[in-house]
Amino acid sequence: MTQAFHNRSVLRIATRKSPLALWQATHVGSLLQNVLPNISIEYVKRVTEGDRLLESRLADKGGKGLFVKELEIALTYKEADLAVHSMKDVPMSLPDGFALSAILKRAAVEDALVSLNNYNLVTLPPNARIGTSSLRRQTQLLALRPDLRIEPIRGNVQTRLNLLNNKGFDAIILAQAGLERLQIQGYDIVLIDPMDSVPAVGQGAIGIEIRADDAELHEFLMQHLNHSETALAVIAERRLNLALGGGCQFPIAGHATWQDQQLSLNGVVGNSIGYLLRAQAEEQFSTDVFNASHIKQAEQLGERVAGLLQRQGANQLIQDVKSELSKSDLSQTSPE
Repeated sequence: MTQAFHNRSVLRIATRKSPLALWQATHVGSLLQNVLPNISIEYVKRVTEGDRLLESRLADKGGKGLFVKELEIALTYKEADLAVHSMKDVPMSLPDGFALSAILKRAAVEDALVSLNNYNLVTLPPNARIGTSSLRRQTQLLALRPDLRIEPIRGNVQTRLNLLNNKGFDAIILAQAGLERLQIQGYDIVLIDPMDSVPAVGQGAIGIEIRADDAELHEFLMQHLNHSETALAVIAERRLNLALGGGCQFPIAGHATWQDQQLSLNGVVGNSIGYLLRAQAEEQFSTDVFNASHIKQAEQLGERVAGLLQRQGANQLIQDVKSELSKSDLSQTSPE
């Protein structure tokens, strides 16, 4: 057992109750157990407000922050020591008193077209009916196939698959990382090129949130669980979104990739009818070490790509989408 944990016998992990959230939490638990075999791992399971509001307009109720709030409450009252999240569901700014302490190595980042007929974006029939509640996915799909009929679907992965089976959709769109983690079988799954459907900020990455004052736990998680390249990529993506003033529920996409020691960030802003703005920039790093200097570089990269998009008119486009959301059911977004 490490010196930092000499007074701890238990680590409690806060998690939502969905199968995917539980997989992520137990994955983190197993990683912790490997390093700390003498510490017990307990799971604090919560149903979040976002889980309850299946028919509500989440953008009006607080967006995806509703999927982490109850977990943060468990941290606040010391009912849990850490909370595990899909990074694409974490609001761009955390409340005071909380910190993202580690981001695990990224899994598959792509969106996946899931069907029963081995469709891809080219072979989908004219006017195909596609299920997704993500405006990010909708705008990019319509840019490629304006004929598609995009309809909202909500619920966990299995609920959405059941809608594909029973509600007449030609295909639905899900994150490949979730399909892999849940070992989904029995469906035709075709990956969408991340240049055609630029992923959500943080997609494929798992993050660990803690109380900001838990210095020992922060140091331990940084040392043993944080993956430097993924963390810097996700920081750049999140700063892009934050600089644009958007949130998880708006059609803003960002995907950062490494080539040797260069981080490249691809950003997209769109609207509900498939109009897209695109920008890309790169930042050279001396090493892939996770330190304050490199964090600043990653943040600057996100701000630079946001600036390129703003010069193309991104601010007005986002404002128009916000106005549209306030008047329509497009705000019924959910974790992708």
